[in-house]
Amino acid sequence: MTRALLLLLAVAVTACEPPRQSPSLTPDGADPRAPDTFDVVFETSKGSFTIRAERALSPLGVDRFHRLASIGYFDRTKFFRIIPDYIAQWGMHGDSGVNEAWTTRQFADEPVALPNTEGTVSFAKGAPNTRSTHLFINLKDNSRRLDAMGFSPIGRVTTGMDVVKSLHSGYGDGPPSGAGPEQRRIAREGNRYLERWFPRLDSIVRTRVVTP
Repeated sequence: MTRALLLLLAVAVTACEPPRQSPSLTPDGADPRAPDTFDVVFETSKGSFTIRAERALSPLGVDRFHRLASIGYFDRTKFFRIIPDYIAQWGMHGDSGVNEAWTTRQFADEPVALPNTEGTVSFAKGAPNTRSTHLFINLKDNSRRLDAMGFSPIGRVTTGMDVVKSLHSGYGDGPPSGAGPEQRRIAREGNRYLERWFPRLDSIVRTRVVTP
């Protein structure tokens, strides 16, 4: 094979690779106002599902969700916390530098306008007013527990809930509750840590924002 043909093949392969991380993944300024209603299509290693977000439910949360999906923040990230019959969580980036940049970009809690029933989507938090980039989908009706804790849904899964329920859940919760991925190590090491120690985790290939 000639050198010129090898070069052409290399260019073709590179063109098919996912785009490299963009500087726009680094937060700058306030979250832009999102449309009143929009869909985000998640293409994953198990298939696709769609989330419809409604700004009236949680304006700050929906603005952040729209921003993250629009800049490709979720692309090539992992569903790192799947607890069967409870929640499916994602939102930690595969690049530790991007995780660090968003650590201080927390935003305030909002009233619970929609119960945390099966298929609804909420931002995760570890304390009051610490929502940032982590989200979860309720795999069952968790309203009795999570509504009282102040988790305010931003929307719900409208198609592909079967895909969500098929995401790999064998690793369980992380420390201290279980032996699954440790969030502090994800923050420090990104996908390198997850791919080495938890290779069966499912991934988000890419997201697409669609305005109805």
